[in-house]
Amino acid sequence: MVRIMKFFYSLSLVLILLLSSTTTISAATAPAPAPSSAPTDIIRILKKAGGFTTLIRLLTTTQVSTQMNAQLLNSNNGMTLFAPNDNAFQSLKPGFLNSLNDQQKNELIQFHLLPSFVAITNFDTLSNPVRTQAGDDPERLALNITSSGNQVNLTTGIVNATLGGSVYSDHQLAVYQVDKVLLPKDFFLPKRPPPPAPSPEDKPKDSKKKSDADGPASSADASSANKRGVMLLLLTFFLVAVSSLL
Repeated sequence: MVRIMKFFYSLSLVLILLLSSTTTISAATAPAPAPSSAPTDIIRILKKAGGFTTLIRLLTTTQVSTQMNAQLLNSNNGMTLFAPNDNAFQSLKPGFLNSLNDQQKNELIQFHLLPSFVAITNFDTLSNPVRTQAGDDPERLALNITSSGNQVNLTTGIVNATLGGSVYSDHQLAVYQVDKVLLPKDFFLPKRPPPPAPSPEDKPKDSKKKSDADGPASSADASSANKRGVMLLLLTFFLVAVSSLL
C-alpha cells in the first residue's frame, strides 16, 4: 500500500513539473507583438474632410465602411471611392434615399467604389465600362469614366457627374469628391424575374434518403470505435502501472 501511494505521489510531482516547465517555456518564447501603423479608416478620413455626413451615414448603416477597412488591410489592390458630398445628396429627388431598401442602399454605395487604387492621373487608362464593387453588369451597372485634360467625367446612363478633386490618397486608398450621386440604371429598369423553381423530377430524393439513412449509423460506429480506443488506452496504462509495483 505504501509503495502504491509513493508511486502516485511521484507521478503527481512529475506531472506538476512538466506542466510548470511547459508554461515557463511558452511564456519565455512568446514573441512580442510587432508594432504596426494605424489601419486606414474611411469614416475618420471623411469626417476630417468635412461635408460628407450623408455618405458617412450610408457607409455605416450598410457596413460598407467595415468591409472597406478590412479589404484595405488584407489586400494589395487598394480601392477608389467616389464621394458625393452633402450638397450632391440634397440635389436628389426628395424622399429618394428613404425609398431604397437596405439591399439597394448597399448597391448604391458599392457603385461608388472601384476595387483598385486609381491615381488621379490614371483615369484615362481605364477601360469602359469600369467595374465597380456593385458588379459588372454592362446593362444595369455600367459606369463610364472619361478624362480630358484635368477634367474627369463619370456617366451611369442616368447621371452625368464631374470629379471635383482629391479628398485623400495614400497610394492604397483614393477618395475623390464628385458633384452628383452616381445612380445605377439598375434602380430604374424593370426588375428581372426570379429564376424558375426546379421541377420535382430534378430533386435527388433517393440519394438524400440514402444519405440520411447512412449518416446516423456511420456516426454511431465512429463514436463506438473512439470509446473502445479510449478504454483500451486506459487499461494499458493501468496494467503498466500495476506491473511496475510488483
